[in-house]
Amino acid sequence: MNDVVSPNRVAASLDEYWSPRVVAELDDSFVKVAKVLGSLTWHSHENEDELFYILKGSLAIEMEDRTVVLHEGETFVVPKGVRHNPVAEQECHIMLIERKSTLHTGAEVTEKTRSLADQLRPI
Repeated sequence: MNDVVSPNRVAASLDEYWSPRVVAELDDSFVKVAKVLGSLTWHSHENEDELFYILKGSLAIEMEDRTVVLHEGETFVVPKGVRHNPVAEQECHIMLIERKSTLHTGAEVTEKTRSLADQLRPI
């Protein structure tokens, strides 16, 4: 993964919602992109922060005490241990930066949960 990559182009090419793909590695973190629509699931990452960056569209991140709405070009970090649920009313393209130990939907497992092997598939 030592090539030039366009997160926007990769996200636009994806054909599954809520199925992040790893586009780069940075020390102990992965840089991922995803195409999202609808609601993921309430979950948390007990030991890892999660950075969301909006490539296209907008995304609401519901948390127990508030909801943050992000628009194209904006970023937000969900602190470790905070239960959250990302929701996109319309198709949205996102970039995520997460530690390599971060499970897609934390301890919650749903039909939308993707394994690390799925996320590492060639694009």
